[in-house]
Amino acid sequence: MKIVVCIKRVVDSNVKIRVKSDSTGVDTSNVKMSMNPFDEIAVEEAMRLKEKGLASEVIAVSAGPMQAQETLRTAMAIGADRGILIETNDELQPLAVAKLLKAIVDKEQPSVVILGKQAIDDDNNQTGQMLAALAGMPQATFASKVELTDNAVTVTREVDGGLETLKLTLPAVVTTDLRLNEPRYVTLPNIMKAKKKPLEVITPTDLGVDVTTRIKVLKVTEPPKRKVGIKVPDVATLIDLLKNTDKIL
Repeated sequence: MKIVVCIKRVVDSNVKIRVKSDSTGVDTSNVKMSMNPFDEIAVEEAMRLKEKGLASEVIAVSAGPMQAQETLRTAMAIGADRGILIETNDELQPLAVAKLLKAIVDKEQPSVVILGKQAIDDDNNQTGQMLAALAGMPQATFASKVELTDNAVTVTREVDGGLETLKLTLPAVVTTDLRLNEPRYVTLPNIMKAKKKPLEVITPTDLGVDVTTRIKVLKVTEPPKRKVGIKVPDVATLIDLLKNTDKIL
């Protein structure tokens, strides 16, 4: 059984985001980049399934610039057997990424595709669903528990009313939520081993996929700064302010 896990290179979650002076996007020059946190969870879950003897190979896939090789090497340090980089410097929107991944799925024929439910840079939460639709595969999103058998995957997902359990026939697409697992710490020996693992570099043209953007970002702005709070001398004043909200505003 083969598992494809999809990862994205994003601005590190600890970095303070800054908008470009011309408001065309986020400034990523000289900024630390890392693996999308939800995708780290996806890689960890794929490795746990392999360690249980339920998968024979884990393939990490990413689309982006050549620097995304570093992110793929991190996935291989966690334990992925090999990596595939779809190299492109074009802006990739969810539909384009889903088409690229669909081409990889057609080529690799995995039993399960695991990816983070969303990326922290755009928060679209669309790629997994689009991939499932394009590939004609059943999907389970926001997974908090995954159980794999020879011909099915059972996924527990968090919904507003509690927990929902789905059983999908393979092949299937699963997107991971935060509470699925805790990603392991990457050790130095595994980082060194990852450098020797195979990493294939291809382009969208090689896959016959058009990645032309269909959505145009008009403007990116920082959120408004919070107003300075006020102090009240006693409870009576606080109650008066709460009753008359126009005084606070």
